[in-house]
Amino acid sequence: MHDILVSILLGIVEGLTEFIPVSSTAHLLVAERLLGLGTGWDSFTVVIQLGAVMAVVVLYFNVFWTALVQLPSSAEARRFALGVIVAFLPSAVIGALLYRYISGVLLNPALAMPFIAASWIIGGVLILLFERIAPKPRYADPYRLPVTKALQIGLCQIAAMVPGISRSGATILGGELLGVERVAATKFTFYLAVPTMLGATVYQLYKEGAALGRGQSVDIAVGFVVSFLVAIVVIRQFLVIVSRYGLRPFGWYRVAAGLALIAWIYLG
Repeated sequence: MHDILVSILLGIVEGLTEFIPVSSTAHLLVAERLLGLGTGWDSFTVVIQLGAVMAVVVLYFNVFWTALVQLPSSAEARRFALGVIVAFLPSAVIGALLYRYISGVLLNPALAMPFIAASWIIGGVLILLFERIAPKPRYADPYRLPVTKALQIGLCQIAAMVPGISRSGATILGGELLGVERVAATKFTFYLAVPTMLGATVYQLYKEGAALGRGQSVDIAVGFVVSFLVAIVVIRQFLVIVSRYGLRPFGWYRVAAGLALIAWIYLG
């Protein structure tokens, strides 16, 4: 029963934080540390990310399906597909090259806490600052972004390999600074999440899959379903928040969370 409750909790954390600019990896690492979980749960949290991926696929199925069906006949569909692929490649290449360092140092729950606290605070301050100075949008359709803009957004995603620097935060904010309208940048971030998270999950399972316990199948299923259901709700509400308030609420949250984590580190 304890493991099921932990699975539900981690599934909620994953679903809540994967697509908002607060860093799901950081929240999962902090949750693992607070709960005193062993290394077997590291691979578990990787698998349940697929639940969040499926939430994007379900909500934007028509976009992906239309692009796939129209690939042979539509230059626009081919440009969209190429843009997503090109945006995905930088983080895929850098992630594979730096995998040992990322998993051994940056993703080590004991070593990562100071990184996370600093990243939360610095990222929060940057969100509050850059939201004020972002240029007037020139691109309002995430389906028709120039391939060069997609590549630049993909380069922004590399920063998210450091725990606490959110993937969605880096790409949405980077998109805004590149002249992409905020909601359009958010939707493109959702599209980009599918190959990025799927690729990262498959690669990490290839490297670390043996760490999963044989008896964890039920726990994984529970965490997967919970993360999927929570992510469905979060994605819909996040678009509403972004369109009305921008990323500023998340900037203030990051600063508060970083300060709280620093206090916990020094008091703990």
